[in-house]
This record gives sequence, C-alpha cells and structure tokens, in this order.
Amino acid sequence: MKTQVYILSAFTHNSNGGNEAGVVLDTDQLEKREMKLIARKLGFSETAFIFSSTSTDFKVRYFTPKEEVDICGHATVAAFSLMNQKGLIDAGNFKIETKAGILNVEVYPNGKVFLEQNKPSFLDVISAQEITNSLCINKEDLIPHFPIQIVSTGLKDIIVPVNNLQVLQEMNPNMDEITNISEKYGVTGYHVFTLETIHNLSTAHCRNFAPLHDIPEESATGTSNAALVCYLTKYNRLMGRQDKQTFSMEQGYTMQKPSEIIIHISNLQGEISSVKVGGYGSNFKMELLEL
Repeated sequence: MKTQVYILSAFTHNSNGGNEAGVVLDTDQLEKREMKLIARKLGFSETAFIFSSTSTDFKVRYFTPKEEVDICGHATVAAFSLMNQKGLIDAGNFKIETKAGILNVEVYPNGKVFLEQNKPSFLDVISAQEITNSLCINKEDLIPHFPIQIVSTGLKDIIVPVNNLQVLQEMNPNMDEITNISEKYGVTGYHVFTLETIHNLSTAHCRNFAPLHDIPEESATGTSNAALVCYLTKYNRLMGRQDKQTFSMEQGYTMQKPSEIIIHISNLQGEISSVKVGGYGSNFKMELLEL
C-alpha cells in the first residue's frame, strides 16, 4: 500500500529554517496503526492527518513518531499552508476538530496561518535545582524572580527562564533526566527561553526539548511559544497590558533552522481572552510512502 504524503516547513524565517512536518490529505482508508507507521517512517516531530468532519470544516489528528498528541501548532500551519497552496482552500476562517477541542484557524491572503489556542493554564511551579541539574546549568543562570512553571495553551510544557543568550545556546541538556522529569510531571517537555535575542524585534529566544516523545530538540514549536507569551504577560511587567499585542519568538538557531513564531494575544479586563499562534509555511514537497 502506498500513501501520498506532503512535507513542508512551518514557522519559516525569511523563507528559511522552520520545522518540518508531514501532512496526509488522503486519510479515508487509514487506521490509527497506519497513521502511527506513517509518522514513524517520516520521522518528523509531528505529522498531521486531515479528515472530513460533520461538525467543523476539518478534523485533524496529530502523531509524533511515537504516539498521537492532542494538538500541534507547526503541523497545523503546515497543513493549512499546503491546502492553500494546492487551491483546496482560500484565505478565510476555519473551524477544526482536534483532541484539544474545536479550534479556529485563520488563513491570511499572504499565506500566513494562525491557530487559536486554549486560554492559558498556569500549573505547578517546580524547584530550580531539579530543572537546572537536568539542563546542566547553575541556578545563577536563571532569570531572578521568574518561576519555573508548567504552562499550557493546549499542551503542557515546563517554562524555564535563563538570563542570557550564551547560556541558552551553549546548554547541553541531559536528555535522560529531562525524560524522567517530563514523565513525572506529565508534560510534553521543556521550553527554555531568554529575553536576550538575535533580532531586535524579537521578544525571546527559545529552545525546546521533548525527549519523552522522541524529540530531543525541536526547531519551532507553536503551542510552547503561545504558553511562553502568556507566561511573560503574567510575570514580565515591562510587556504591558494592551488590549491586543503581537510577539515574535526566535527558535531553531542552534539547529541551523532559524524559525519565527508569531503570537497574537488579546486581553479583556486584565485577563488573557484570546491566544493565536502562527507563521508561514514553505513550499511543499510530495512523496509516495510504502506502508
């Protein structure tokens, strides 16, 4: 059996870098075990499978090489960029059915794709010692007065603040320890950031580690950066509280895959009322995969 798959990078920066994802449009005959096999053969951090839906415009399922996950920002950007490039959809607003709930997707006329996120949940605060040991850094490398905390806008990540770009870029984490801690707290992985950036207009520079899901490091993560922006809005008073704000996040530079993840948030009476994550997708490639 051969299956047609498409490959795109999402969250590209000036048409470069980004995070590769697989997309499968012809899903009618696929069972869960076959979707898992396709995702494993492609080997990307996530592959999106597009289904018809009776209640929304599309149903989307997401698989890592290891298992199914509820939602994935970069695979959603890739999927809707693909359908737009192929002329299957025009610019506009769409509703998708996912295991994280029914979410909105917006496709701009310039090809940029944005995915609605859940409102943020601020969960456990974790001790610095436990996390710094797994990242092989010192407590002094953290940003003072910023907590290490689990935050979610769809997937749970441990948000870790470090105080400069050099520490973040030279970090050599212990993947076994990150796996154990991720399993202990029931999170996808770590999203480590610094407010020192390469580009002046960027808000933060980030690295993401999810070895529990066979992803040692990921070059662009939508839901993690959405959670990070909500965290910064809560803890960084310098970011202000305007009704609507846009943030640009850097990721993937240590992997030679420079990526730009754009976050829109809206505030209502001092509370975050809307979170959207988006960016550009690359031109697609097509492959026939033998199952």
